[in-house]
Amino acid sequence: MNRIPLRSGFQAVVRRGTSLRRSAAATAPPCSATNTSTTTYAQNTNATMTKRWYRGDSGEMETTLSPKEQELLSVAQPRADAIYERHVRLPKLDKIPSHNLPDSAAASSKEEMELDVRRKRLVYRAKQRGWLEVDLLLGTWANQNVPKLGADELDQFESFVNLETIDIYNVITLRSDVPEEMRREGGAGVVEQIQKWARASPLGKAEPEKYASVKQDNNLI
Repeated sequence: MNRIPLRSGFQAVVRRGTSLRRSAAATAPPCSATNTSTTTYAQNTNATMTKRWYRGDSGEMETTLSPKEQELLSVAQPRADAIYERHVRLPKLDKIPSHNLPDSAAASSKEEMELDVRRKRLVYRAKQRGWLEVDLLLGTWANQNVPKLGADELDQFESFVNLETIDIYNVITLRSDVPEEMRREGGAGVVEQIQKWARASPLGKAEPEKYASVKQDNNLI
């Protein structure tokens, strides 16, 4: 029985595999830019990267609504507007059941009670952004400072909270400037104060123990 030396057999397998790969590469169709990321090198060694788009092979977006979509939008849009209006509406004691008010309500003026309810709502909204970094930074600042804000300062803070979470994150982390309409003379605006506070790294720098203590102290758990 003739035996093939192990080294010779291994080399034959390698040559066979290399041949198959070259054959497959020669017959394969070119890759589409919409479903893969490829790098093409020209003869002068200049590289051109073909990027993959997030939409894959979905095609171009339709810019007009179908009659069925228009019908659905006509029903959904008023409901969405009503929800948003209720979401940003200033709290009124008349809309709050008396059994939900604290015992000290009788000793406080109606205006002060409404401000207190508004402060608590804004603290809650600052803590519940659904984005950990914003929850920690904005929630911590709100827990420590919002209870001391007056009506005008609450207006400024609420305008900031009404922004999209990504925009809040960019302002707090100094990736973008404070919006022009939220600035005040001498940098005294609420949002400017938040950015100044965040610049001092109040949560520490990559310190898990500090994060844990901040979450505990500000009821962010």
